[in-house]
Amino acid sequence: MPPPTPAELDALQAQLQQRLLASGEWDRIKFILAAKLNDSGWMDDIRNRSKERARSMEPLSFAALLEEMAPHAQTSMPLAIRREVVALLRGYLDKQFE
Repeated sequence: MPPPTPAELDALQAQLQQRLLASGEWDRIKFILAAKLNDSGWMDDIRNRSKERARSMEPLSFAALLEEMAPHAQTSMPLAIRREVVALLRGYLDKQFE
């Protein structure tokens, strides 16, 4: 069996996203992620760093601030939280393909 084409992968991703949304699983995972990031202090850290950077930004641009802060936000996410969310997503995917 040949590997799926990029178009087939895009269609599969869209279908899985729709299932996550329709089932309510996306909201559940998003809630868990937000709670864990908040409990770990990650959200406060990102918020404080963003405020500090925004104060010195001239002119202030949300798009520029987001572009500057996104790499740090992604790399500073606690590994244990990232692994837990990935495990939740994998568990959902496993159920979809049983």
